[in-house]
Amino acid sequence: MIAHLRRTRISPKKLSLVAAMIRKKSVNEALEILKFTPKKAAATLYKVVQSAGKNAENNFKQDPTSLVIKEIIVTQGPTYKRWQSVSRGRAHPILKRTSHVTVKIESSGKVEEPKKKVAAKKEEPKTETPKKPTEPTESKKS
Repeated sequence: MIAHLRRTRISPKKLSLVAAMIRKKSVNEALEILKFTPKKAAATLYKVVQSAGKNAENNFKQDPTSLVIKEIIVTQGPTYKRWQSVSRGRAHPILKRTSHVTVKIESSGKVEEPKKKVAAKKEEPKTETPKKPTEPTESKKS
């Protein structure tokens, strides 16, 4: 199950840093990490990983909780060349880099169970063996 994103306007170096954080993680865990990562690349990767998960769920009838990111490939796309005019009629180049992202996911085979809060063990009352009634001893006065 694959999702592609082509010619996105962010440099591959910036995307690769964030992609390294979520490699080999489950799709749900990766989405949680990306949701709270304060980088532009995180929002871009969030959409691609979510798309890959939905593709697997819809097209291949996979359980969304058992999906794992197999690989994320970030490659360089075409570079847009622009110019910045400077003094004496000269121009300096500006390179606006783009990226291609490919996300491959697979089913791990095991289903993640939602984490449950573990309740403290209740101690069962100990059952005591009944004692034989003892007869009160009378003190003898002599």
